[in-house]
Amino acid sequence: MRITTRAARSVAVTSLAARVYFGYKGITLREKRFGLKDAPGRRLKHHMWSAQHLYELAIRRQGLLIKFGQIVGSRPDLIPDEYTDVLSKLQDQVPPRPYGVIKRAVETELRRPIADIFTSFERQPIASASLAQVHKATLHDGRVVAVKVQYPGIQDIVETDLANIRFLLRILAIFERNLDFGPIIEEISQNAPMELDFINEGHNAELIAANFGPREDIIVPKIHWEYSTRRVLTMEYLDGIKITDVKSLEREGIDLQAVAQLVTDAYCEQLYLHGLFHADPHPGNLFVRPGPKLIMLDFGLCRKLDDKFRLGYARLVHAMFTNNWPEMIGGFMDLGVKVKNPADAQVYLELGRSFMDVSQPGKAYADPDLVDQVNQRLNKAIRANPIVEIPREFLLIGRMTGLLSGLGKHLDSRVDVAATILPYATAALEGAK
Repeated sequence: MRITTRAARSVAVTSLAARVYFGYKGITLREKRFGLKDAPGRRLKHHMWSAQHLYELAIRRQGLLIKFGQIVGSRPDLIPDEYTDVLSKLQDQVPPRPYGVIKRAVETELRRPIADIFTSFERQPIASASLAQVHKATLHDGRVVAVKVQYPGIQDIVETDLANIRFLLRILAIFERNLDFGPIIEEISQNAPMELDFINEGHNAELIAANFGPREDIIVPKIHWEYSTRRVLTMEYLDGIKITDVKSLEREGIDLQAVAQLVTDAYCEQLYLHGLFHADPHPGNLFVRPGPKLIMLDFGLCRKLDDKFRLGYARLVHAMFTNNWPEMIGGFMDLGVKVKNPADAQVYLELGRSFMDVSQPGKAYADPDLVDQVNQRLNKAIRANPIVEIPREFLLIGRMTGLLSGLGKHLDSRVDVAATILPYATAALEGAK
């Protein structure tokens, strides 16, 4: 990427981030100091303005900006509707690259004409996202496949975006001194290169498929390695209904609560029993068939937990759900969550209570008002005793559970979270004896 292009990208991202951030800060400041009466209306307008400009910037610049928009658009449980309504379009409706660009990329990677591999290759993609787009095709032996093709030049864009994100988070840390963005920067820096390696993604898919073994209600596409490289991934084509397409699910007679329970069970099994989990459960990666059966796609972002962390996390969550506060505090410490003053356990208590408070019976997704109250309480404890170190594993688990909470809101999930999670945590601990 040319220096002028990088500079233009950095200026565009930084200036929009500043306008969004200081727009909210300005409204809050005027509300607190001068009693601004129409603050809610101004916030609503700023939501709408920010969401539309974030969407336009993501579409124009693409790269990790698309991924950021996907995450924000997947959280209707926490993010204002003005954001989710606009940014959810980034999950699978990103303007695709021209067919000629994709054809050249496939032929370059597979080192032969596209007609020598496929009897048909649809010119229009079935999905287009942040790093790649997917085309339906048919091999010469009749197998129908999905071909995921990485955008040419995307690696340079991702590296530039990573530099921009690091810069923005460091600037934000100056204004929000109680927040440590170091682990977030490190996690993003490690994850992005892995998502660009389709060989890694293919192996992740096979491992997760093997872990679910004979289960017929969890479906992972088979990888066709003879037609796959680091930038092109050819896999079994699987058809299903997007998990947030509630009208289509209901039209097919699929029970939404059964879908919500299946998704929750699938991710609990991965986290507590397998120790390898799919960390990107946004709606564009999960599809449903009657049964219900869950189709999982896109395994670029997965995390393998060693047994020490997996069992330590199971012990921590078990302590939370059984109200064993001393063991919960010990669990945070054993997992490497460090605070400035280890003798003051209040932060650990608030972390555990925060998790419990947003896991209310009868509603398997976070309530924005409740989350706001919990965050205020937690921030007060962190100001008194800052968290100085947190394992990166917590960030991906948090990302995963946050996206699942967003799915729960779409499905109006009534899954009993405690009753679902506790048996998995118990099974993990008993299996280690």
